[in-house]
Parts: sequence; structure tokens; C-alpha cells
Amino acid sequence: MKLQNKLAAETFGSLWLVLGGCGSAVLAAGVPDVGIGFVGVALAFGLTVLTMAYAIGNISGCHLNPAVTLGLVVAGRFPKKEAVPYIMAQCVGAIVGAGLLGLIASGKEGFDLVASGFAANGYGEHSPQQYSMLAAFVCEAVMTFFFVFVILGATDAKVPAGFAPLAIGLALTLIHLISIPVTNTSVNPARSLGPAIFVGDWALMQLWLFWVAPILGAVVAGRVYPMINGKK
Repeated sequence: MKLQNKLAAETFGSLWLVLGGCGSAVLAAGVPDVGIGFVGVALAFGLTVLTMAYAIGNISGCHLNPAVTLGLVVAGRFPKKEAVPYIMAQCVGAIVGAGLLGLIASGKEGFDLVASGFAANGYGEHSPQQYSMLAAFVCEAVMTFFFVFVILGATDAKVPAGFAPLAIGLALTLIHLISIPVTNTSVNPARSLGPAIFVGDWALMQLWLFWVAPILGAVVAGRVYPMINGKK
């Protein structure tokens, strides 16, 4: 598969993740009486990855996440030379997805993108339940560790083909069920970047955590899983 095809797949996949996952939070979570709540948002994020894994997994591997890409590099599952182009494509897709979501959400009279928070990730006073910076960092690092750990296990050559998207999508759903109250759940630097650009201000100031913590967790997973699996 040509690199440009892979990058196009990662761009569209990341767009879908932000539009579907963040879109469910912005457009559907808080609707009176019929809102889906944070459980629905968690399921939506899982479904975006599950559906795209079946759609583009055969093209790009469906990373949709800079942390996942780097974790796979560390684990020896992905070529280093393609990591930066992949991450750039994921970020572009996330930003475009956030832009489309903002355009849709602004179609409702009275919608204030900045005041709504726009599903941006945050800690302290910008955490849904006011969790501290340390709690947010630990949560994001640990959740990303287990996400990448599941990905590495589910896509191992020893595992029956075709079931990996289910395990990965459900893992992301579970992660959101745990961590939405803490940070709005990132475990994905590109997903955090998209909304933060449009919110600006505090979201951009706190964005560092949602790059550093997920990447740290992913890199550790990329080292630990091969050790447990008995591979170099």
C-alpha cells in the first residue's frame, strides 16, 4: 500500500473519530430528557474506532492516534520512517473533524463554542469533576498504556484475524467510562488538538498534558507487551 493512501486513510479516520466521538458529546450528550449522557459518549468513541478499523484497517492499520503510532514503533510493529507523516495526517484529520463539528453545532441559535467547552480535554477547573493535574496525568498515561496494550495483544499474529476491532473498540469504550469525569478522556493527542484549537485559551495551555501523558503510556506499553509476550 502506498504511503499516500495510508495517510489519506488516517486523515479520514481521525476526522471520523473527532466528528463521531466529540460530536456525540457536543450535540447529543446534554439534550434534555433524551440526551445520551457520558455513557453514550463513551460508546460513540468506541464505535468510531471499531467502524474505522473495519473500514481502513487493511489500508493504514487504523491508528488514528499519535500515541498508538509511537507505541507501535517502540514495539517494533511499525516503521519509524512513517511515524511523523502518520501523526501529521492524524492531526489534520482531527482539526478538520473539529471544524466540521463546530460548523454543525453553530447552526443552533445561542450555541457558544468556547463556553460549551467543545469536548476539549482539561484538568483542574476544566476537568468535568475538577480532578487535579496529577490525577489527570496519571489517568491519561495509565489509560493509554492499557489501550495500546490491548491493541498490541488483539493484533498479534497468534490471535484469530477479524476480531481485533471489537476488542479495541470495546477497550476505548471502557476507558471513556472510567476517565470522562477526570479529563473528558483523551488517550489521543490528535483528538485533544482538534477541539483545543477552536476553544483556544485554557484548552491550548493545558494541551501539553494530553500529548505527554498518552505518549508516555503508549511508549511504556510498547516496551512491556513484547516482554510479556516473550518477544524482543
